[in-house]
Amino acid sequence: MRPLSLRWRLMLIGGATILLVLALSLTMLAVLFDRHVQRVGVSDLRDRALVLLSVIEPPAAPGGAPVMSDQPRNPSWQRPFSGHYWQVWLEDDLLRSRSLWDVTLPVPEVPPPVGTARILELDGPSGQRLLALDQQVMVGSAGRTAPVRVLVAEDVDDATQARGAFLRDLMPWLGGLAAVLLAASFLQVTVGLRPLAQIGDLLRALTDGRRRRLGADLPREVAPLAAQLDRLLDDRDRELDRARHRAGDLAHGFKTPLQALLGEARRLRDQGRDQAADSIEHVVTVMRRHVDRELARARIRTDAAGARAEPAVVAARLVQVLRRTPQGAGIDWRIELPDGLALRIQPDDLTEALGAVMENAARHARDRVTVTARPEGALTAIVVRDDGPGVPEPALARLTKRGVRLDEGGDGQGIGLAIAADIAEAAGGRLTLANAHPGLAVGLLLPRHGAAKDG
Repeated sequence: MRPLSLRWRLMLIGGATILLVLALSLTMLAVLFDRHVQRVGVSDLRDRALVLLSVIEPPAAPGGAPVMSDQPRNPSWQRPFSGHYWQVWLEDDLLRSRSLWDVTLPVPEVPPPVGTARILELDGPSGQRLLALDQQVMVGSAGRTAPVRVLVAEDVDDATQARGAFLRDLMPWLGGLAAVLLAASFLQVTVGLRPLAQIGDLLRALTDGRRRRLGADLPREVAPLAAQLDRLLDDRDRELDRARHRAGDLAHGFKTPLQALLGEARRLRDQGRDQAADSIEHVVTVMRRHVDRELARARIRTDAAGARAEPAVVAARLVQVLRRTPQGAGIDWRIELPDGLALRIQPDDLTEALGAVMENAARHARDRVTVTARPEGALTAIVVRDDGPGVPEPALARLTKRGVRLDEGGDGQGIGLAIAADIAEAAGGRLTLANAHPGLAVGLLLPRHGAAKDG
């Protein structure tokens, strides 16, 4: 399973966080609304309790009981089961609002201390849920005082409906806020990841040869990464240079022993030991081919930055040289390469690779060698075609198989094509072989200058 991109990870985390915060905010707003409604309800109950206390007369004589001089005229207290109720305890007498009808509200037997009040939630008539204020006060003065317990209650259904209406009104605003926050999160992630996209562009420019290093013109957070990559590239270049030098030194080191072996072969041949001389010369020839190939590999430059070569110019110079050779003197060279075509390869490498292919074509051509170009995606194929006998199909299929060395095919194609293949691969391309009927078409597929490498 392919992991999610960094952008999607940040968006999912940000979106989940936004939704969680909004859900918590909605819950907290609902709780705060409930508390506010309860405070308003309690304040209303206190006002109603004062209305009740205003109609209670103190005892007429010391030790007497207070009396309710009149029934409160509030219509909600007159209508049965209206949701607004009161109960008053005058000594042993319990008075109730007409709205309670024949129901007595269940309250704690012990009243609150005198001068204090408590908030209760009670079960009312018809399954109503009530918010109640229970308090006890002293009425009267100058020895004519008595405690009075007053309970005022109202249905909380109106508060519940108000809470639901509040949340319904709030939901569209929260939805709009969520959309704005998600859009802001997307913008933040996009802007925040832009330096990484800039790094990607610089890496592509580095790969395409349009830059040599990433540079330091980057945001502070990613500048250390770019600096470390540049240091790694510097270390790689130094290591490649050392490896090329070691390979070249090693190959040159074999030259003298091989030359000595050839001298020994000539001495054996002078002594009439032709079989032993042929054996030594064969071994030396094979070893020299390997040494020549390693020397060519050591000269290949793999750095693409700044590499640019024009195949038309290179091919023209090669034809001038090949026409001075016995094999190329009688060939009709046809160079059909467009002027201005540039490839992302070092000119010396292109000269060596194309020279090996053209020299091979001259060796097998009858009369003509044609050099053309055709685009293939981000690559350009420089095709060298001769009019010779070509290569037997079984041998050609084996040569084009990945991993087979061109200089070990035994089909007449020498080390030159192997070196050309190495150079093409080092430049990000490849070598192709195909019978052209007549002749052999050898294609050097190389990246165009300024184009990305072919994946």
